[in-house]
Amino acid sequence: MVEPNTVRGAVDLSSLARPAGGGVFVTEVTEANFEATLSQSVRFPIVIEFYSPRDPGGAQLSRDLAALANAAGGAWLLARIDVDQSTRLAQALKITAVPLVVGVLAGQLMPLWQGTLSSPEAARHIDELLKLAAANGLLGRAAPVAPTAQDEADDPRYAAAEDAMERSDFAAAASLFDKLLQDSPTDARAKAGKAQANLLARVGQPDAATAAAWLQAAEQAPTAVEPVLRAGDLEVALGRTQAGFDRLIAAIAATAGDERDQLRRRLLELLDTLEPGDPIGLTARRNLATALF
Repeated sequence: MVEPNTVRGAVDLSSLARPAGGGVFVTEVTEANFEATLSQSVRFPIVIEFYSPRDPGGAQLSRDLAALANAAGGAWLLARIDVDQSTRLAQALKITAVPLVVGVLAGQLMPLWQGTLSSPEAARHIDELLKLAAANGLLGRAAPVAPTAQDEADDPRYAAAEDAMERSDFAAAASLFDKLLQDSPTDARAKAGKAQANLLARVGQPDAATAAAWLQAAEQAPTAVEPVLRAGDLEVALGRTQAGFDRLIAAIAATAGDERDQLRRRLLELLDTLEPGDPIGLTARRNLATALF
């Protein structure tokens, strides 16, 4: 049974050593592969979306969930189940209405919400699932179900920087991405790579107890710059992006002068780890503007 207040294991961030946009983390699940898919929840969280193609109202939620899953980069896997095709499974699980979204941790199903939600609301529910997963040491990463078109392109310009990321030489990776940006300042892939390299260099490889202490320090001093920066970095690195951004924005709203500027600059750097147009990033930018003005 998953207990919410235990912390164990090490915080493994090694699989984050790649730029944003590294693959697709959405899979269609049927009765045939349901058990095999759920068995992966002993390593990382799974979010199940029960849906029906006959429900046009759920189409936007499906798009939002897919965008959130891909933006998280493997922090969780979105498993979609068409209840019209998997009728016996829907009956066995007593699914009476869709859309229904359920979280899975260590094989345990826990309802998240019924019906449609906005992307920010959905992100908040999923963030709670990720917090529970982290508290129980479920800090693995899902492998991409399919590569993105960007990955398939395999542009040799990025090879050296991405090789440095793979071997966890984040300082070298940041320098190499920076050289690419000097030649092409609007290169989104290089910008995201540099931001991720700097993030991983700052976070390092804390064990679970250290990570918990960082978060506790920020909770106890929510306007203290260093604890908030450290906790915000950790949450984004763990895929709890919404929580990290919310923490930083709350501190920005409550501070002024140099402290506010330090927090603002860190948030902007962390926003660069996301793909352009990512819904979490767009919401964070709007919330930042509100906090500043």
